[in-house]
Amino acid sequence: MQQTKGKGYADGQNMGAETARLDKWLWAARIFKTRSVAADACKNGRVTMNGTNVKPSRMIKTGETVSVKKPPVTYSFRVLKCIEQRVGAKLLPDIYENVTDPKQYEILEMSRISGFVDRARGTGRPTKKDRRAMDAFVDPAMFGFDDFNDDFDFDD
Repeated sequence: MQQTKGKGYADGQNMGAETARLDKWLWAARIFKTRSVAADACKNGRVTMNGTNVKPSRMIKTGETVSVKKPPVTYSFRVLKCIEQRVGAKLLPDIYENVTDPKQYEILEMSRISGFVDRARGTGRPTKKDRRAMDAFVDPAMFGFDDFNDDFDFDD
């Protein structure tokens, strides 16, 4: 391939790279929306490799496993290809393999189900959307009261 101005190749990919910076890989693999968010996650201890916190500048290799904490779930990914340029979503199966424990997805589903029932302390008043969701959850139709006829005469 012919090199162009800058670091990359003509097609913009870092082809044949055996290593990549962790923060760039997390961004390129679409695990985080921006590279700065990926770097902040590394600095705040939400990204680990082999149980140890890692810096954003850590070089990763093919075959390593990266764990990312996005509360309440910890996702795990096995690196299949080291890239530093963002790729389309359809190409992600070639970049990493999701090896997240199925129990983590159960935790995620449970938090979604009970999300608005048990509000966290300090989150303030429910928004209008939250209130409507709570009202829909405790809707009288749910208990079969909406078909009750008020004109019913108990004396007959």
